[in-house]
Amino acid sequence: MTKAFAIASAVLLAFAVAGCAGRPSGNLVVVSASAPGASAVDMMVATTRSDNPVAPGVMFNGERARGLAFADIVVSIPPDETRKIGDVQWPSTIPGDPAHDFVTLRADRLDLKEAKAAFDQRLRTGPTRHVLLFVHGYNTRFEEAVYRFAQITHDSGARVVPVLFTWPSRGKLFDYVYDRESATYSRDGLEAVLQALAKDPNVESISILAHSMGNFVAVEALRQMAIRNRSLSPKIKDIMLAAPDLDFDVFRREIAEIEASDKNPPVTLFVSQDDYALATSSRLAGNEPRLGAIDPNAEPYRSVLEKARVNVIDLSKVESDDALNHGKFATSEVVRAIGQRLAGGQTLTDAKPTLGERLGGVAQGAAATLGKAATLAISAPAAIIDPNTRETLADQAGSLGASAVDVIRSPAAAVAQ
Repeated sequence: MTKAFAIASAVLLAFAVAGCAGRPSGNLVVVSASAPGASAVDMMVATTRSDNPVAPGVMFNGERARGLAFADIVVSIPPDETRKIGDVQWPSTIPGDPAHDFVTLRADRLDLKEAKAAFDQRLRTGPTRHVLLFVHGYNTRFEEAVYRFAQITHDSGARVVPVLFTWPSRGKLFDYVYDRESATYSRDGLEAVLQALAKDPNVESISILAHSMGNFVAVEALRQMAIRNRSLSPKIKDIMLAAPDLDFDVFRREIAEIEASDKNPPVTLFVSQDDYALATSSRLAGNEPRLGAIDPNAEPYRSVLEKARVNVIDLSKVESDDALNHGKFATSEVVRAIGQRLAGGQTLTDAKPTLGERLGGVAQGAAATLGKAATLAISAPAAIIDPNTRETLADQAGSLGASAVDVIRSPAAAVAQ
């Protein structure tokens, strides 16, 4: 027991010194005006998330809907001179100050007919008909996906029409399995969106950017599309896979369908061998290598990627503000623009774990030594000093089959169990 508490104390002290930002919530409250010098990103959203029930400013939650839903959202981005490029400036209070924060100017739910009309109007009257479709990763809330994609679109400088496909991630560190099943659940929805974009005469070209577990959704949908249509649409110009949380052997089978012809679009793979999030995913998957963390110069990876004509960008030596190195990121303008942002340390996620989640993750990694209850005993003290941890402590308890209330009341007794 002494060893468990020694580890708990040391790790708790380290994270307490480092501090921990809270997760955003309720930021999609519409404000009436922007600020001088601010920019606006107008995106179409397609989602398999449910909207019932949701709190004000959330729009869609992490549960699964029966079908696709749509939204038209405009995000205001503060002037470049007041912000750090590559970051989302989350409001400290809602709705935020448009001179310094990301704020929402419009957030309208649309039915299919309204969504198609609004999208086609944008294509006909805008400066470009090139669509950039983004699929976010694991542990991502709806508003996090919206604001992060707005930031990617703005900071890349690419001339695109942004379309966000967001699937039912609960935005909780300990709901990995639920998120994985939600990714499988959503592949048909993404294929339907891709088929509609490819058939739309107003769409000239399509680039696809997927991150983390979103790559599973994207690659599965593209594989289904290639089999169903016997090839991918020539409108799909680029497929960008950033830090993909994919089993390498599964990807090898899938890419054989997607890249069956040299006429199919090029695939650009962004990897990083120091991606700690993918290292954890690999352990959960029986130590099978994840595609986003491979050494592209080692065999059998090199031969497989060369045969499939996959372009690889290795970001292992790129410095990043992301503690997990999981948000790091060429041929076309869009790939080059996004690749340059990623090579500069750009992160693609706002899913920063709470203090208690970080401590719980450390303890879970050592569960065989400390025991399941020790995992919660390590996290529980953090709930006292970090209000965001209290939100997730029950999730940790559920994943371990223990009671968060009992652990909060008596961590020492929990360890003794």
